[in-house]
Amino acid sequence: MTTMIVCLPDGLGNDALAAHQLHRHFGVDGTLQARFWTIENLRLWQRRQMFELRKGTPAYCAGGPNSLLNLAGMRYAAGVGAGIRHQQWQQAVQGTKPAQPWVTFHSRHLNEAKKYSYDQAAADFWRQPRVTAMRMHNAAVSVAPLAVDELEMMQAGPAAYQHYSALTAICGDALLTAEGHQITPATDSFDDRVTFLGHANRYLENIEDGQRLVAVAL
Repeated sequence: MTTMIVCLPDGLGNDALAAHQLHRHFGVDGTLQARFWTIENLRLWQRRQMFELRKGTPAYCAGGPNSLLNLAGMRYAAGVGAGIRHQQWQQAVQGTKPAQPWVTFHSRHLNEAKKYSYDQAAADFWRQPRVTAMRMHNAAVSVAPLAVDELEMMQAGPAAYQHYSALTAICGDALLTAEGHQITPATDSFDDRVTFLGHANRYLENIEDGQRLVAVAL
């Protein structure tokens, strides 16, 4: 599932967030996703400003004014969780050689489609010992599976993986600015994804407290 963070323009009513209105106003097809945390102890009048507010601690919502969203808490929690996952990953893949990411095999297939089929690319990726070790971990420990599609970032080290997870928690997979500009990764490579996260994070760091954000599952 792909998540887009949308910065709502001033003056746009809440009715624009109905599923059938998302495409009309933002050019995207999707549904609101309860992804954000709210700040603690919201007052009644503040609750009315949130989108799809859920019960619980932390309280999840699909969005609301920047000042009422606990983005710092989300970033911190995602980073801590990533640190724990990376320790598990290191134990799971101990003794295996670094693996090539899927994008390497897929790119070769796209460039040499007649000589190197998609099935061959997939087989070569999945048969790597490090990938096999991750799959075996997931088969044995279903509660906290390791994301094989995050292999490249995990291999970059614990700090890089923590930063990646922390920024992804608040930036999602794409960002639509209040001015109507889309910030997205140029390709599926992690190099382009890191570039996207840097641009999206800098934009979000400079928005006003009253800027409304919503998360949309595409």
